[in-house]
Amino acid sequence: MSEDSLLDDALVRLDEAAAHLSIDPDVIEKLKFARETTKVRLMIRMDDGSRKSFLAWRCRYDDTRGPTKGGIRFHPDATADEVETLAFWMTFKCAVMNLPYGGGKGAVQVDPRQLSKAEIERLSRAYIQAFARILGPDRDIPAPDVYTNSMIMGWMADEYAQIVGQAEPAVITGKPISLGGSLGRGDATARGGYYLVRHLSADLGLGENLRVAVQGFGNAGQHIARLLAADGHKIVAVSDSEGGVYSEAGLHVDMLVNAKANGHSVVSTVGQGGHEALKGEALVGVECDLLVPSALENMIHEKNAGTIKARLILELANGPVTPEADAILARKNVIVLPDILANAGGVTVSYFEWVQNKQGFYWTERDIHDRLREIMEREGRAIWNIAKDKGVSVRTAAYVHALDRLAEAIEAHGTQSFFTS
Repeated sequence: MSEDSLLDDALVRLDEAAAHLSIDPDVIEKLKFARETTKVRLMIRMDDGSRKSFLAWRCRYDDTRGPTKGGIRFHPDATADEVETLAFWMTFKCAVMNLPYGGGKGAVQVDPRQLSKAEIERLSRAYIQAFARILGPDRDIPAPDVYTNSMIMGWMADEYAQIVGQAEPAVITGKPISLGGSLGRGDATARGGYYLVRHLSADLGLGENLRVAVQGFGNAGQHIARLLAADGHKIVAVSDSEGGVYSEAGLHVDMLVNAKANGHSVVSTVGQGGHEALKGEALVGVECDLLVPSALENMIHEKNAGTIKARLILELANGPVTPEADAILARKNVIVLPDILANAGGVTVSYFEWVQNKQGFYWTERDIHDRLREIMEREGRAIWNIAKDKGVSVRTAAYVHALDRLAEAIEAHGTQSFFTS
């Protein structure tokens, strides 16, 4: 894996895209650095009466195209570098989907599994107390991410309302339906990727009965498994943080989902329904047609990319494939549908939630699905055409597509040539 920071690796994508466009150097200078990153320590009272502090960050990477948008994750390995990189990716993801947003991200360095529910609520509210001046429905709009969920977003929205003295549901997306959340938000990340694969299936040369491996069986992993299984595709392997399971005949998806719902690992299903144990790190190399990384960053790297047998990778996680692994996959003719396109269904339906909160009028689930499918197909087709026209990877094409829109917005404020002419 690269010795560079995660953001340095991400900026490689920016340089690759810029090589295919005629854009002003001002654009690259603006996008190389985060606009602002704030670091705080959250101090909360624990259930045993003690006080404990947790590092937390919020990054607003670029707001040229609108208020910044991005999730908040609770994770013990969170770092400032990771937060800025995720915000960079969000900047491009929103531009890919033509949403009127810039990119943002937040995190707390904590293992939420070690906290009680009451401690998690206090931590969530403390986060908003610390960052309320940065947030706002027209400035920076958080959403759920790793180890955060709709209830946590509801607590955060409530805390923000108490601080500003009025209800502001549009300040946070991914809320419970009863608190202004949107129908269709729960499976939006996976559904967007599902619509993309289905739309491009003929171009990708996919058959009707795919063998699918899902790395990471959280929200996105569970929903993509359900959607693909419902279409008759065979889910042959899944994994979570404790290990994996495999079945050549196809896993029982409902059994796996129920295990997770009851707080157990997918490994707990070994020995049932033909499920066999699989070392978690071995999942990327299983015999399959479609590999879906839906866990954390850098899970596919130069040491395991060569073992991949899938013909197609759908990146539901953020940054799961390193640049070094990308080069290996390209030599193996493995097509990668990149994160800034493949998992953009989540932020797209978050945008729908924000719009509904703003106008006070709520759409049906069918409306949400239809609007999401239309955008995924439109932008997916445009990126696929760029890849073919320029002879580049789908990832590079996605960055070219996004950078073109970002450059147009940045250049609209004037560049060096304008001020020196």
